[in-house]
Amino acid sequence: MVEPNTSQKIEDFFSKYKKLDYKKGDTLIHGEDEPQGIYYLVKGNVRMFSLTADGKEFTLNIFKPNSYFPMIWAIADIPNAYYYEAMSDIEVVRAPKNDVLTKLIKNDQKVLFELTKRIMVGMGGLLTRIQYLLTADAHQRVASVIVMLTKRFGEKKKDKMIIEIPFTHQEIANLAGLTRETTSLELKKMTDKKLVYRKGKMWVINDLNKLVEESLIILDEKPLPYTF
Repeated sequence: MVEPNTSQKIEDFFSKYKKLDYKKGDTLIHGEDEPQGIYYLVKGNVRMFSLTADGKEFTLNIFKPNSYFPMIWAIADIPNAYYYEAMSDIEVVRAPKNDVLTKLIKNDQKVLFELTKRIMVGMGGLLTRIQYLLTADAHQRVASVIVMLTKRFGEKKKDKMIIEIPFTHQEIANLAGLTRETTSLELKKMTDKKLVYRKGKMWVINDLNKLVEESLIILDEKPLPYTF
């Protein structure tokens, strides 16, 4: 969790710049395009993904409000290779890269530490996902995605967990690195076992511990704040 003072500093900094609105499905940044600045997410969620040579999408990260991106391009000066797409109607602020680096990150050690922490959390989560992509079967991969989404976006309601963002079968498939058909089959198996079910567009988790067992993932009780 970001320290309140640090979070407020980041919010105050970006508040000086113009707000932009995007509709669900709009692309903020295209792969291999030069970003027009650094985006601070005020409202909604943004998906970062890559495209394979045959046009398949692989979701790398989902940004929550108070996140800012693309920091690989900004800090490492590496050309951008990723797409950033609005998962819902969103509100962002876009600031010049040089302003963010010189007036915010380099100017405040606490902000720099918080950004480093975000990057490390993201790297740890990405390494876990790579491990699953290389070693786990389809069922374990889908189960692990549901577990991670529950940790990231889940809200406890009585004895259940509800993932507060609607995820389609295709979006879960993009996270698991599988086809939609295979993902749908595995989700049906979990539904038949009464581990999960859909309530409207939301996923409801009946038994997170059992789902963790099926995913073979090591569950940390702490929520995932930024990336996984």
